[in-house]
Amino acid sequence: MRELIPFLKLYKKHWFGLTLGMILAFLTLCASIGLLTLSGWFLSAASVAGLSIARQTFNYMLPSAFVRGFAIGRTAGRWGERVVSHNATFKVLADLRIFFFEKLAPLIPGRAANLRDGDILNRLVADVDAMDHVYLRLISPVFIGAMGIVVLTLFLSWFDLEVALLLGGILLILLLSWPVLFYKLGQKNGAGLTRKKSQLRITLLDWIQGYSELVIFGAEPAYRQNIFRKQEEMLKNQYIHALYTGFAQALLMLASGWTLVLMLWFVGNGVGTAPPSPMIAMVIFATMASFELLMPIAGAFQYLGQTMTSARRLNEVLSATPEVIFQTQPTQHNGIFDIHFENVSFSYHQNQNHVLEEINLHIPAGHKIAIVGQTGSGKSTLIQLISRYWDPESGTISIAGTNLRQWNESDLRKSMSIVSQRVDILNGTLRDNLLIANPDADDMKLTHILSRVGLDKLLDESAGLDSWLGEGGRQLSGGEKRRLGIARAILHQGQILLLDEPTEGLDKQTEYQIMSLLRSHFTDKTVIFITHRLIELARMDAICLLEQGKIIEYGDHQTLMARQGRYYALNQTL
Repeated sequence: MRELIPFLKLYKKHWFGLTLGMILAFLTLCASIGLLTLSGWFLSAASVAGLSIARQTFNYMLPSAFVRGFAIGRTAGRWGERVVSHNATFKVLADLRIFFFEKLAPLIPGRAANLRDGDILNRLVADVDAMDHVYLRLISPVFIGAMGIVVLTLFLSWFDLEVALLLGGILLILLLSWPVLFYKLGQKNGAGLTRKKSQLRITLLDWIQGYSELVIFGAEPAYRQNIFRKQEEMLKNQYIHALYTGFAQALLMLASGWTLVLMLWFVGNGVGTAPPSPMIAMVIFATMASFELLMPIAGAFQYLGQTMTSARRLNEVLSATPEVIFQTQPTQHNGIFDIHFENVSFSYHQNQNHVLEEINLHIPAGHKIAIVGQTGSGKSTLIQLISRYWDPESGTISIAGTNLRQWNESDLRKSMSIVSQRVDILNGTLRDNLLIANPDADDMKLTHILSRVGLDKLLDESAGLDSWLGEGGRQLSGGEKRRLGIARAILHQGQILLLDEPTEGLDKQTEYQIMSLLRSHFTDKTVIFITHRLIELARMDAICLLEQGKIIEYGDHQTLMARQGRYYALNQTL
């Protein structure tokens, strides 16, 4: 149960709504039991009075009013309890998602790099949803059931102490034993059901995201069959879960029947010291109504296995320590945005070869440098270290005269603009995707920027800035996505521009247009241009050639060509 402690702490914020929900549920339960108990006595007493002279003096109106009041109270209480408790639970789940995301974000791309997109989505949605069982199915029913048993026992003890203790004892034993029984029964299956849901979501998301490639390479049928297998495995767990639920209800009916027979035998000669009277019906109907206390508990604890498994999966993220920890204080720097690498080495995993080794590089403010090299030489890793996705194993990286480890995350993100070879497009409007870079920009500024990067035709559509781009920018071509990435960089206006192969996969004309845009809009910025295609390099202030994580050559285009070294050889092969 320790896995649930971090989530129970979130309940403090909404204690009033959660407590009010339990109070309303308890009052509703009292009204329900009171309705059936009073109705049993009233019908029996009215029948006896009708057969005797007491029919002239029997008060029919007062019990009728209480029956009507209990009925109205039961309906209104049920509605109020549902509204209040679910509203409070949804607020708790909303806070939990925010809390989980705040813990998840600093782990990316470090510890979360091994998590699949579908797994992260499943933890953020399904596993968080499972936490509503803690209150709605576990805490609230057990608390209400315990209070209901106490109140019912006190009520019946007014008429017959032995009868009250007998019924209260039976209900208490069931209340204490059934949660343990059904938790043990459902623990393994509940854990398996949670895992199977996660595996199905991951498999299905992989199939959706890679559908085009799977069809091209003829692997789509195999992936689809894998989805069906995962679905069948999950359905088996759901079938077992349904069997346990049916067994719980059947066991409840059996316990109710035998308890009813026992109580009928026990009060057959009268309640207390009184002879047989309508009070017998009151006790019997109270016994029937009392099992409403146990109805939410009968099968609820088989959900505890699912909840505990989901809690463990969430705690794997919540308890993880970020590999990169930023300073909270504002950054103190000299305002001259140069970049300095000093003896920097880095590897993604311990005991593996270094991706970058003993890198010493100084990029003056306002200079434009190209990082070239073959795939896998460490070019993209260099940008990731500058943007502090990772920290180097050894050596230091400084920006504007300040060690990168001393930078505040917000200040660091404001200081740089990144245009990667993969531009992430959100499933939203064109305006939404631009405002990410500058939330304060108005529509006029957004329109002007789109015109400058050659995306006027997107504005010609009827929706304009409200055009829906679809998931991953399905409505855009590769060149349009790159231009949108450049538009974001122009809007953001960071002092450092990081370009990670922004023209990869584009035709020559589009490539030339994008490079022209970059030259015209970022003349006064510190620019790092990563590419393995030797284009536009003569315009760069310096060129850095990387091979196997080491700087092989460094200098401007003319100097390196004059040396006729490795850079010269690469140019001759193109």
